[in-house]
Amino acid sequence: MRTHGADRILLVTTFLLVAVGLFIVASASSGLSLKEFGTPYYFFIHQLVAGAGVGLSLLFVMRMIPFQRWKRVAPFLLIGSIFLMALLFIPGIGIAHGGATRWVDAKFFTFQPSEILKFTFLLYLASWLAAKKKEIGTMHLGLMPFLVMMGFAGAFLVLEPDVGTLGVLSLSAAALFFLGGGRLAHLGLIIFLGLLVLGALIYTEPYRFSRLAVFLNPSLDTQGIGYQLHQSFVAIGSGGLAGKGFGFSFQKLHLLPEPASDSVFAIVAEESGFVGSVILLALFLVFFWRGIMIAQKSKDQFAKLLASGLTLLVFMQAVINTGSLLGLLPLTGIPLPFISYGGTSLAMHLAQVGILLNISKHTQKL
Repeated sequence: MRTHGADRILLVTTFLLVAVGLFIVASASSGLSLKEFGTPYYFFIHQLVAGAGVGLSLLFVMRMIPFQRWKRVAPFLLIGSIFLMALLFIPGIGIAHGGATRWVDAKFFTFQPSEILKFTFLLYLASWLAAKKKEIGTMHLGLMPFLVMMGFAGAFLVLEPDVGTLGVLSLSAAALFFLGGGRLAHLGLIIFLGLLVLGALIYTEPYRFSRLAVFLNPSLDTQGIGYQLHQSFVAIGSGGLAGKGFGFSFQKLHLLPEPASDSVFAIVAEESGFVGSVILLALFLVFFWRGIMIAQKSKDQFAKLLASGLTLLVFMQAVINTGSLLGLLPLTGIPLPFISYGGTSLAMHLAQVGILLNISKHTQKL
């Protein structure tokens, strides 16, 4: 099949999401940035350089690399990301914050290995599913190897701990396994086992049980375990139809926890209102639509699965983040793709868009 130009709608949608993210980070982080660094622009500049700058460079590089090459290097990239995850547990290298060790200190910069693991795991899973497509529906050559792979990668995320990322990766991987030829009965078993693991994780950590309790009763202890969700509701509700205006959020001033990262959607709702929130969610829907269209129009099985996996990874994370702040899902502490503060997250998502764009060049005309 002859190549053609990359999908412009996906590219423009991505640029819009990044632009919105930079504006929101600049606003949501200004108070904390001024308090900690004496300037309201520290976090914005870091996001602009380490996130958008590095990420857009990766996007254009990945856009030029033929997608078939990723199949050959997928095992090595996954091994490399597992090694990076292991660095978290070496004293002096792993950085702890808020009770979790999720960042690696590389002396001149820090990064979050779990963001790399999500990408490499789905990359390897897509290549494995494409190679074993006739055997995926069997128990011993399909389901069991998948569960072993998922369990091995998931163990690192549990040890951090980062159950939110584990949930996003598990849901995306399970969906991809089904799309790659997994049987419906096997998918049901995966979901059942996932619920058992989730139940065990909630039972063994009181703060996870508290999050579930708050989800079931949002008015529970609004000054204690329900504080973040309560403040999120206040921010979203006070935004009204059109919002308070850019930079005029009150909740970002040390009231709403993590206003520039986990809770950034609440700041979007407060400053841009219902209208701005709907526009942002619409951009994610457009991203999902174009990603799935790219997958459907791909003739190559690996490309089809890889495009599906990368699209699901972004979309599911967006659904879980926004859903948790709206009280529709338990709070998880995962960032909103392209929007939340975090250089590694933004850079990796943009790199994945670059791969989607390359795949789109080899599809039927969209």
